[in-house]
Amino acid sequence: MKETDREAVATAVQRVAGMLQRPDQLDKVEQYRRREARKKASVEARLKAAIQSQLDGVRTGLSQLHSALGDVKDIQQSLAAVSQDWRRSISTIESLRDVKDAVVRHSQLAAAVENLKNIFSVPEIVRETQDLIEQGALLQAHRKLMDLECSRDGLMYEQYRMDSGNTRDMSLIRSYFGSTQGLSDELAKQLWMVLQRSLVTVRRDPTLLVSVVRIIEREEKIDRRILDRKKQTGFVPPGRPKSWKEKMFAILDRTVTTRIEGTQADTRESDRMWLVRHLEIVRKYVLDDLIVAKNLMVQCFPPHYEIFRNLLNMYHQALSTRMQELASEDLEANEIVSLLTWVLNTYTSTEMMGNPELAPEVDVGILEPLLSSNVVSELLDTYMSTLTSNIIAWLRKALETDKKDWVKETEPEADQDGYYQTTLPAIVFQMFEQNLQVAAQISEDLKTKVLVLCLQQMNSFLSRYKEEVQLYKEEHLRNRQRPHCYVHYMVAAINNCQTFKESVVSLERKYLKRDAEEGVSLSQPSMDGLLDAIAKEGCGSLLEEVFLDLEQHLSELMTKKWLSGSNAVDIICVTVEDYFNDFAKIKKPYRKRMIAEAHRRAVQEYLRAVMQKRISFRGPEERKEGAERMVREAEQLRFLFRKLASGRPHRRAAGHAGGRQPGHEADHHRDTGAGPGPGESRLRAHLQGYRGSQPECGQAPQVASGAPPSGTGCVSGGGLVRRAREKRPLASAPAPCALLKLLLNEEPELLLGNESFPP
Repeated sequence: MKETDREAVATAVQRVAGMLQRPDQLDKVEQYRRREARKKASVEARLKAAIQSQLDGVRTGLSQLHSALGDVKDIQQSLAAVSQDWRRSISTIESLRDVKDAVVRHSQLAAAVENLKNIFSVPEIVRETQDLIEQGALLQAHRKLMDLECSRDGLMYEQYRMDSGNTRDMSLIRSYFGSTQGLSDELAKQLWMVLQRSLVTVRRDPTLLVSVVRIIEREEKIDRRILDRKKQTGFVPPGRPKSWKEKMFAILDRTVTTRIEGTQADTRESDRMWLVRHLEIVRKYVLDDLIVAKNLMVQCFPPHYEIFRNLLNMYHQALSTRMQELASEDLEANEIVSLLTWVLNTYTSTEMMGNPELAPEVDVGILEPLLSSNVVSELLDTYMSTLTSNIIAWLRKALETDKKDWVKETEPEADQDGYYQTTLPAIVFQMFEQNLQVAAQISEDLKTKVLVLCLQQMNSFLSRYKEEVQLYKEEHLRNRQRPHCYVHYMVAAINNCQTFKESVVSLERKYLKRDAEEGVSLSQPSMDGLLDAIAKEGCGSLLEEVFLDLEQHLSELMTKKWLSGSNAVDIICVTVEDYFNDFAKIKKPYRKRMIAEAHRRAVQEYLRAVMQKRISFRGPEERKEGAERMVREAEQLRFLFRKLASGRPHRRAAGHAGGRQPGHEADHHRDTGAGPGPGESRLRAHLQGYRGSQPECGQAPQVASGAPPSGTGCVSGGGLVRRAREKRPLASAPAPCALLKLLLNEEPELLLGNESFPP
């Protein structure tokens, strides 16, 4: 107490010190004192009330304890009295056993009397029930069946209570009511038949379906009641529980499975499109059935049956099983595509499970996949393997078909720009396009894989194509008269290379995503290299064809015959120009490169003739004449190739329009290897036409429609002599380097730039 008093005093001093911190607060001392007095009185009043309440509670509790003690004593006395009475009445209870047996017999007789009417009327009720079942009055039939079962179960229960071990009486009751179980089975058959046709019945006669559901629901209630009584007595009537609700869902599940499996009407042998038809029928049937179930069947079943959700699961599981069966078959490539497209896309699209009429009960986002990822991967691997084999076969067949065209007597077709072409690129890329469109229906990943496969097979195909072009050339060299249109089809083969390039770029741009372009485009350089190699070899073959025709005339250069007035260079120019009339059907840039290569070869052959020293000049006059002739011929060649490079139409002699005609000197040499023959007059006319297009000495050649470049005019022999005398004595023909400049007009980059073929 003393410690508490000290703490109270210290607290009070602290409070007073807090109140009287300034001099002006001394005037409020009396006010502070009254306020603290009121607080003290209030606290004391609350304290007194709390103590009084506690005292009252203790007083009440003690009073109740005294009362409870008295009650316990009274109960003890009553229990002692009851115990004494029970001990005295034991002998009396033993003497009442006969009464107990009489009561049991009385209750059995009462039950027998109560069921006596039903017992005697059992055969009649059985016949009536059978008639009702045959008439389709299922509800009335079930009512009578319930009465029969109730009588049987009641008698058997009483017998069980009286003597559960008496099997003879139990068997007697069961045999007397034996037809009841048969009626139950017959009624169940009728119910299952209705349920099997429930999707049709619900549209034609929904009341029949409702009756079936009511019967099943009644049986479910009886089953629950029987099971509850079993827990208390252990007695279960025969045939219980029936579990008709469980059987109902099993019947519906079996019906759904049978309906899906029964939609396959064709086989691969009878119809190549059997799988497409089968899947389309399945799609239509499933969608129609689910719409009917959602709109009509849910109204015929209790909500706790969740009939639509259960049917949806049944259809999904049946479809999954069916798709697994189809996937396990030996499917062809197009069948795999049809199956995967249906499983991965059609099933969840608005054409089926995503149909607005099924929303919101059907959420495609939570549906399990019909096929596992492993099965899908196996199908895709099989498809890619089959597709690879098919593409190889298709490409081989396309190449064989194209090779047959190479030996035709007619020229190949031309495109809208007039360039020769064959149908090979169109066939190949139409095939690629079709396969890519099919793959795009399945997934983006498969589309990319198919594109990569097509490009890979394209590389292999181009290697074979290159070999076939080489064989075509070798076969022609063995007999240059065959094939008749060798040049035209070689031109078409060269143009095909450019078409292949453009088609590959178009495919990649159309079917390749940007994030996949880097990996796939790695095959592009090798393919471009192959195509350029094929085109280069084709151009080389054509140029070889040209220079084979020019061999005789090239051999005349820098000889006595040449110096005495040979027209070898004129024939060379005419032949080259005539060939390039056909080569005009070659697409850029190959034609430009080919002109450059022809220019290089012509210069090379001319320089070879100079370097071989086939002629020895006997004096200054011959040297001068040879130099002037070389200058003129260099100008001829320069003018020819500048005209070819400019793409200006080539003028021909009259009566010689079009390609090389029979009797043309170039063709004559190419076909026979002989000298001038009957076509010599035509050659002279052609040469005159060609020379007519050449500029006279001192006149600038018109390369194109504009003014000629400065310094490109014809150089006269006298001018050459004057320039030569200023630099060195004219003791021989022009040096090879000087001649090369003349032949190339000192502008070799115009024709021998980066786009020319390598030497």
